[in-house]
Amino acid sequence: MPQPDYGLDAPKLVRRLAVRGGFLIAFAVVLYLANRNTSPGTAQALTAMLVCIGVGFFITAGFMVWSSRVAKLKLRDRILDGFSWRGDENVLDVGCGRGLMLIGAAKRLKTGKATGVDTWQSDVLSGNNPEAPLRNAKTEGVENRIKIESADARKLPFGASSFDVVVSSLAIHNIQSGPERAKALREIARVLKPGGRVAIFDTFHTSEYAKGLQQLGLTEVKLSSISLLWCLPCRTVTARKP
Repeated sequence: MPQPDYGLDAPKLVRRLAVRGGFLIAFAVVLYLANRNTSPGTAQALTAMLVCIGVGFFITAGFMVWSSRVAKLKLRDRILDGFSWRGDENVLDVGCGRGLMLIGAAKRLKTGKATGVDTWQSDVLSGNNPEAPLRNAKTEGVENRIKIESADARKLPFGASSFDVVVSSLAIHNIQSGPERAKALREIARVLKPGGRVAIFDTFHTSEYAKGLQQLGLTEVKLSSISLLWCLPCRTVTARKP
């Protein structure tokens, strides 16, 4: 049976780490062979140091691949299981990428609909394009429960109070400035229905998101404990719109 593919996060960085690791190990071998007869002690010490650094690069790249291929699926389910689902919710995934959160939400719906929006940046997720979540949704058997649109998180093309649940995963931090990230939070709060729930999983700026959602009037704002996926401190912010 075909399997869904939710992509490799930060593919250029993973590739760069692997290439640097291989280069350092190869350079260490050449350095050792060139100096083992004239300066064996120094050659061994330098080789050991370079090999350790190179292996460190490989381990980091491997951990990032594991985070993308295994850990983020488990994390997705843990976040979504934190909601009480009726099955008729209208769900929005901001920065849906290849559909990880979007499809996870759609699988918990019966008569509801899950909408995903993205600007499709291929440097933040491999194979990031509008067709990818549609393929994954078909593989997962929920193609009739999702809708895909191209839109910026800072200007969502939906009316106020349109969604029961808004989720976002590893997307908002790609907006470079604080004021622009604040625009995305305002849009999330705007399209969320009264009583609706939001969950944002991200790195770097989660405390900023929590404070921003509180300032926007959302309640029950909570920050999860830190998880070090992709070798970065990641947390989930959850909140409710009164």
